[in-house]
Amino acid sequence: MLFDNVSVLLLALAIDIVIGDPNWFYRRIPHPIAIIGHMINKLDLLFNKPDLKSLTRKLLGVLFIIICLFITGMIGWAAQLLLKSIEINHYIEALVVSIFIAQNSLYRHVRNVANAVRPGNIIEARIVVSHIVGRDPSNLDEAGVCRASIESLSENFSDGVIAPIFWYLIAGIPGILMYKTLNTADSMVGHLNDKYTSFGWASARLDDIANFIPARFTALLICLTAIVIPSTKGFRALKAVFNDANQHRSVNAGWPEAAMAGALDIRLAGPRVYEGVPVDGPWMGSGNPNLSANDINRSLRLYLASNISSTLILMLFLFI
Repeated sequence: MLFDNVSVLLLALAIDIVIGDPNWFYRRIPHPIAIIGHMINKLDLLFNKPDLKSLTRKLLGVLFIIICLFITGMIGWAAQLLLKSIEINHYIEALVVSIFIAQNSLYRHVRNVANAVRPGNIIEARIVVSHIVGRDPSNLDEAGVCRASIESLSENFSDGVIAPIFWYLIAGIPGILMYKTLNTADSMVGHLNDKYTSFGWASARLDDIANFIPARFTALLICLTAIVIPSTKGFRALKAVFNDANQHRSVNAGWPEAAMAGALDIRLAGPRVYEGVPVDGPWMGSGNPNLSANDINRSLRLYLASNISSTLILMLFLFI
């Protein structure tokens, strides 16, 4: 089972590198994540009634996420069962799995921010970075745009690459589908506002649990990779993780962010405006906070190297 999943994963990673999420294709049919998002939105409208008491909304939020996970889990189970009857099932399964791994698209989105950050182009840079962050970018200066993009790269390396790999290894197609459903639900209903604080509680807590191990493994992967890359600082990354990761407002995001900040000798996170509310967050790392497009490119190089490290680790499993 593990050998089969690893071999499928390696092929899926190769497919994602070569193909990614082709725009020409997804202009014609909806992306599976968009379909999951549509389902979540419909169930949100059905269950999340603002006139209900907080406890009732919290309980309905529990029922909501159970139904979401049950639906996609059963779809994943049926797909896995169907694939077993097909002769080239490994190749088709790898293609399916590649859809839910974001290593290629994440790189391209962050690279677009780096390309937009240039003198006199702050408005375009804010627009481009708004596609990958949840905060209000309207008041970000150049350094703020750069920090936001590197933070997004760090966190989404865990959420969009390592966690899907982890849950596919654990539970195959049902595992990766249920994880992506949970992660999408958290991004849609896991907000601290009047509408979602109670209703989105279960989705947010389950997402924290699902990402607990992947986030810490991502941080370790960045640190170990940074040790062998001449332009990065692996031991400073480890120090930043131990000193700063648990200070982050998120139980998981601080780990890869602190590792990236330490490895590049920069500062990430800190004060920001999130969903219209000023957040006086702690800094991750103790280096330079005044970042530029060059720092985004440095983070992308470390991200690529860390992806190579994760692939090498997967290849080791083939010999176990």
